[in-house]
Amino acid sequence: QAQLGESGGGLVQPGGSLRLSCVASGSARDFTVIGWFRQGPGKEREGVSGITRHDSPPYSADSVKGRFTIVRDNSKRTVFLQMNALEPEHPAIYYCAARLRPFATPRWSHEVFYAYWGQGTQVTVSS
Repeated sequence: QAQLGESGGGLVQPGGSLRLSCVASGSARDFTVIGWFRQGPGKEREGVSGITRHDSPPYSADSVKGRFTIVRDNSKRTVFLQMNALEPEHPAIYYCAARLRPFATPRWSHEVFYAYWGQGTQVTVSS
């Protein structure tokens, strides 16, 4: 069974940093792509960042480019999302998602591109 587990969320002041972790277990360990999404109350889920298993360039949405960095540790089956210079926003739940099947072109922000989802971790940026 494929499983994803997120951690690292919390309350942080504007301008602060958080590092989120996504641990893939079971068959999810063989992911081809891991993506990070976020969803605030009453908002659609938004693709934030993504990374392939190999050395393709990672993806960052324009809204987070230059502030968020995604890295993977294949040996630990973990993908990290380093979030710096966080901006005030309503609380959002950050989800990681995994795709196991091969692909031609990654559709980073398309939810249907991914087959498995974690439960999410909440991030609140507030003073």
